[in-house]
Amino acid sequence: MRPIGIEGLNAYCGLARLSVPALFEGRGLDPDRIGNLMADHRSVLLPWEDPVTNAVNAAKPLVDALGTDAERIELLVTSTESGVDFSKSIASYAHRYLNLSPRCRIMEVKQACYGTTGMLRLAAGYLAGQPDPGARALVIATDISPMDERARYAEPTMGNGAVAVLVSAEPRLLALDQDRSGLHTFEVMDTARPAPDLDFVNPDLSLLSYLQCLSASYQDYVRQAPETDFTATFDHLVMHTPFPGMVKAAHRKLMREVAPARPAAVEADFTRRVVPSLTYARTVGNLCSGSLYLALASLIDHGSHVEGARVGLYSYGSGCASEFFSGVVAPGAPRVLAAMRIGDRVRARREVTFEEYQKLLPAARSCLVPRQDRTVDLSACDEYLEPFRPHGPTLVLTGVADFHRAYAWR
Repeated sequence: MRPIGIEGLNAYCGLARLSVPALFEGRGLDPDRIGNLMADHRSVLLPWEDPVTNAVNAAKPLVDALGTDAERIELLVTSTESGVDFSKSIASYAHRYLNLSPRCRIMEVKQACYGTTGMLRLAAGYLAGQPDPGARALVIATDISPMDERARYAEPTMGNGAVAVLVSAEPRLLALDQDRSGLHTFEVMDTARPAPDLDFVNPDLSLLSYLQCLSASYQDYVRQAPETDFTATFDHLVMHTPFPGMVKAAHRKLMREVAPARPAAVEADFTRRVVPSLTYARTVGNLCSGSLYLALASLIDHGSHVEGARVGLYSYGSGCASEFFSGVVAPGAPRVLAAMRIGDRVRARREVTFEEYQKLLPAARSCLVPRQDRTVDLSACDEYLEPFRPHGPTLVLTGVADFHRAYAWR
């Protein structure tokens, strides 16, 4: 079987960040609950950012690094719950501004935070059957959050940004185990976005659904690979991360079910196998369907002895769909990912105060609401972009004319 997996990965985590303690204080939330989140900052949407700019800014370094091989991207998929149109896909804008070949399938998928994993698996199957071993697929997870004070404790967990995943027969980051994958799906109303500017969240039901799917999808994985030992088979674990504290609870639950141990041993296992994957999430927040792949980037950038390691990955999307799958980190993966300089750009974000965040919220809340014409105020744009100049140009939203969004590189 031809090896298939992740050739390249990059994350765009916005240009601004807000301190989680500052948000708690501004909203009058109980500060004793900050520790449960295990979060320090969250990325914040700016008026000239949207799901299209996020997607393109995440993918452009990957496309540029390919050079002329970018013409061999035959499939472009955007995964989002933040669509800008009920018909026209974000992928169409991304295709244009990434200057991809016209010989390319494009589409958009939606299944909450699971969509990227679903398309990664389908893209791997597509590429495995292609006669051209150089064919590639580009899957981009891109989202924004319109949450405000009505979301209560969910608001501090959300982020802004996108993660681009390049899939090919040259898995320079992660080679997928193609012969095993655990699935679990059922209908539930744990979170939803029934309107462009409204997120519905049932926190308790969402947590229970996430945990139920973790147990069931892992058991389905074991059914296909009976030799699996949870503590010995996987050198590291990477999970969908609504917030790091939820991942800690999930790890503890699964350990209790399949590898019972004393609390100190469970904590040590969490620190060794899971914590490196949470570094970026602690300061970026939940990137929805990009969350799992930001966690994978965090593991490769911050983990020790990751080359050749087998990773267990858990993907969950509300509504709901889930998958437990695995792969092996390629030799040289840390060097390959380091070229994207994700950490440098995460650290370069400008910190905003709670008062500034309050002024920015109306733009975030109206970002996805259809408007025939719109002008974007770019007067403060260069100030936020300045720390990112060494990383190349950034795509920004400049306005809307007859519902057609316009963008420019700055």
